[in-house]
Amino acid sequence: MTTTTPEATPLGIIAAGGVMPRRLADDVLASGRPVYVVAIREFAESQLYAGLPHRVVRLGAAGQVIAAFRAAGVRDLVMLGHARRPSLLSLFPDAWTASAIARVGRGYFAGGDDTLLRGVTRVLEDEGFVVRGVHELRAGLTQAPGLLAGPAPDAAQAADIRRGIAVLRAMGPVDVGQAVVVQQGLVLAVEAIEGTDAMLARAGSLRREGPGGVLVKLAKPGQDLRLDMPTIGPVTVENAKAAGLSGIAIDAGRSLVTESEATIALAARYGLFILSLDPEAFNKDIPS
Repeated sequence: MTTTTPEATPLGIIAAGGVMPRRLADDVLASGRPVYVVAIREFAESQLYAGLPHRVVRLGAAGQVIAAFRAAGVRDLVMLGHARRPSLLSLFPDAWTASAIARVGRGYFAGGDDTLLRGVTRVLEDEGFVVRGVHELRAGLTQAPGLLAGPAPDAAQAADIRRGIAVLRAMGPVDVGQAVVVQQGLVLAVEAIEGTDAMLARAGSLRREGPGGVLVKLAKPGQDLRLDMPTIGPVTVENAKAAGLSGIAIDAGRSLVTESEATIALAARYGLFILSLDPEAFNKDIPS
């Protein structure tokens, strides 16, 4: 009798929007491990998964997701990609989903994104799956502390970063947002349900005369890093440039940088800094 190890079983990928789920699938396949993708119809570009074992499932049909992964022999799962937060009423849950909501309680839908994702994870783990973080499966997505691109922040920009850290630390316990834009000590925008890109557009319309502000994006205190880890990429840099910002500060080891070479090169070309920092240590010393 042959014993099947978790690494020999397909990695299950719950794919929302963007190319990251496909890139992860390609990396995992290149390592010799099979994959099985469930693409969420409302968010995922299903054509990305042509040629891969996959199924397209509507939001709210979690019973089909579970059945598809079980039929494929999946044990380990990762949730990846960008999505718009649904309301409970918009889900049109199938019988399995309705039962799962009743089991974990509607309170998970009343909190922030981290609260909701913890509820989803609890359901998946109750069904015997192991939920993984993308950073566990693909190397090079997180960054060590240091200046990744652009000129080092000056004293005024460092003060804006500290202000951003303080705001996010105050918001974290109530599970609101991962990002804030600060200019000259003024909080121009705080990320809520709209996401970072829409927040940056709003911040750009509110910018003041003078040196541009900074985007600070951090994991929430106590956040489960398997779920919705703060992420930046080339689009973030483009939107930061359009908003008139001077730079971006991210959480060292606790934020994803997608397409890292392209992201860093683009920031350098625009003269924007990207600073990877330890929020606690930053108040004592500015990395260079």
